[in-house]
Amino acid sequence: MAKLYFRFGAMNCGKTTALLQVAHNYEEKGMNILLIKPKIDKKGENKVVSRLGIDRKVDVLVDTDEKLKDLLKLDNISCILVDEVQFMTKDQIKELWIIAKTKDIPVICYGLKTNFKGELFEGSKPIIELADELEELITICKCGKRAKFNARIINGEYVKDGEEVAIDGIDATYESLCGKCYIENVLGIDSF
Repeated sequence: MAKLYFRFGAMNCGKTTALLQVAHNYEEKGMNILLIKPKIDKKGENKVVSRLGIDRKVDVLVDTDEKLKDLLKLDNISCILVDEVQFMTKDQIKELWIIAKTKDIPVICYGLKTNFKGELFEGSKPIIELADELEELITICKCGKRAKFNARIINGEYVKDGEEVAIDGIDATYESLCGKCYIENVLGIDSF
């Protein structure tokens, strides 16, 4: 039976690059993949875009009010890859899990676990609950420690309030920080 995977990490840890490598690996073996991305992710429009400068057109853009069973053609698909899964709804995540189990197609999802406030995204909670395997991808903070937080920067300043979704490079920029640097820079706390 196929699995639902959630591969997550802070901004700039290589999630999209890893996704593109997995797509290449399947296709190099003559297998077909289906690449999905939520429409809310305006970065790259109809492409997934890696910071390394590589990109790829997605097969299906999904809106929050759409059902995957109405959009996906699963004939001859060996793997489903999902970028920015944190922007999908609870029902869409459940559909991905059902596809993996009933169609025996691995579903590998990449995304953020938490937003710039350190809180779970809507799509992160159900995928953490349903995923057969969780894997954290690692990046480093400016201080050299392991980064786990996504700090939002607007007009050169760290912000701790605002809408949950602001797309990197379009609405805001982000910096990956360790817990200590997040507390100091974003929360403004020097000591407790």
